[in-house]
Parts: sequence; C-alpha cells; structure tokens
Amino acid sequence: MLSAHIVPLLVTTDLPAQAELMEFGELLAGAVRALPAGGGTTFPGHLHGGVFWLGRPAPPGAPPPAAEELRFAALLGFLSVAGPGLTAREVAAAARAAIVPAVTARYGDLGGPPAVITIRADDVRERTPDDAIRVATPPPGGAGAAPGGDHSVTHWRSGRPVSQVSASPSAIGSGIG
Repeated sequence: MLSAHIVPLLVTTDLPAQAELMEFGELLAGAVRALPAGGGTTFPGHLHGGVFWLGRPAPPGAPPPAAEELRFAALLGFLSVAGPGLTAREVAAAARAAIVPAVTARYGDLGGPPAVITIRADDVRERTPDDAIRVATPPPGGAGAAPGGDHSVTHWRSGRPVSQVSASPSAIGSGIG
C-alpha cells in the first residue's frame, strides 16, 4: 500500500564562502528526486522551499570572505513523497541519505554532514525569509524547462526566475528570525 506524505524540512550546512546559493538549492532539490527505499529500490520525492544564508551578509563595499572561510546556509521547505508504507521519520531518513552524499560530492568534507531535520509546517511558512531563493525539484526529463536553462530556481515571493532578481550575497536573507 502506498502512503503519501508532505514533510516540512530544515536542511543546514556549512558551505565554502564562494559557494553559489542557487547551486546549493538546485543540488538539494535534485538530490531528493529518487529517495532510497531499501533493497536497492527508490521512491520519488519532490522538494520545494527557500534557500538562504544564515549569517550576516558582508556589508556593501567590504572585501569578500576568504576562500577558506565557511558560511552557514539553510533550506526551509516541504518534501512530498509517495511510497510503500512510509512514515514521516522514514521520509526524513531517506532525504538525509540522499542529501548528505550529494552535498559531500559537490563541496567535499566540510567538517560535518548537513543536518536534515523535520520541523513544523508553520516554521517553514513563518521563518523563510522574504528574499530566500525558491527551489523545486524539476520534473523528470526537465519537462517544462525554458530553452537555455532550467528555471526551477525562482525568487521566493515573486516566483520570477532568479536571473531577473538580485541574488548577490548582500541581497540574500540574513537569518531565519
């Protein structure tokens, strides 16, 4: 029997100072497309939410952070899945099993794995900054993608492709409070 869940998630990790927030969001959204179900099988997942920096951005005109410095990034969003007899805890564990190796493969060992935590749905709605960059798992095969690129990354509130909205570190959210 299939069960369907929409699980509110918080994903946090350190990233290299020069990492692109949009790329991080796309990585997370893509990582959960096929979640491990055990026995070598997978079940489909769809993540939508907002990514943002969890630290104060550099003031305008300040030198960029040193390449060896790490910055704390976060995603607040909802993971939708349908799978055989799943619980919300199993969905979160499957998301963690997909996200941790994807982040490690892209950014290397940053001292600790990303945290993938279930939270309250109200926290996603209330604590996602207005200027977070919205990400969503693209449809299989990229259907609906615009020529020249996948517009799965959009501004959190406006819904416009990020290429049409300022996405500099100083324009990205400064925290979840």
